[in-house]
Amino acid sequence: MKFTKDHEWIKVEGDVATIGITEYAAEALGELVYVELPKVGNKYNKHDAFAVVESSKSASDVYIPVAGEVVASNDLLNSQPELVNNSSYVDGWIAKVKMSNDTDLADAMDEAGYKKFLQES
Repeated sequence: MKFTKDHEWIKVEGDVATIGITEYAAEALGELVYVELPKVGNKYNKHDAFAVVESSKSASDVYIPVAGEVVASNDLLNSQPELVNNSSYVDGWIAKVKMSNDTDLADAMDEAGYKKFLQES
């Protein structure tokens, strides 16, 4: 699993990347009440806003860490947005994206690098 400075996580299997927000981001937002999911078939460039997470405190864009086409959205989040808070890395994923370019991950951090980034922020 890799992490971005915008607090997204990405897990790559073949040319498909599963993307969500980190536990840190979910905790900072508080209990989510709504997730605006990207539509299957939509294409994005790296760093485009492709989803929105909303809590009672605020709404935040989720930025896609790789360019590609959405091949699946986690429809469970429509009725259970709290899955992002309760299980960020398993049940709380936002979308699966067929990557156009795996070199987009060159600036992503591993878990140790992300923890260090959080300590320095």
